[in-house]
Amino acid sequence: RRSFLHAKVAVIDHHWATVGSSNIDPFSLLLAREANVVVKDRKFADELRRSLRQAMQNGARELPFDSWKRLPWHSRLLRWASYNLVRILVGIAGYGGKR
Repeated sequence: RRSFLHAKVAVIDHHWATVGSSNIDPFSLLLAREANVVVKDRKFADELRRSLRQAMQNGARELPFDSWKRLPWHSRLLRWASYNLVRILVGIAGYGGKR
C-alpha cells in the first residue's frame, strides 16, 4: 500500500483552498494550536483538486461506516468516550491563553 497522506485540505468552489495542520471543523479551528494557509487563487485551487483526485485514484482506500459498526460495542464506546474526553479537556484548558 502507498503511504498514508495525513493532510487537511479543502478546495472551495474552485476559487480558494486551505492547506494546514488543523482539522477543518469549528473545534479545531477555534481551540487547537494549529496553522492553516488560505489561498484565494483559482489556478492553485484547481491544481490542488487535481492532485488530490490523482492521489485518491492511485492508492486511496475507503473506510466505510459499516466497518466501524462491525467493531465490538465496547470498542466503539471506548473510542467515542476517548474522543469526547479529549474535546472536553481541550475546551477546559483553552487554547493557550496569555502568560
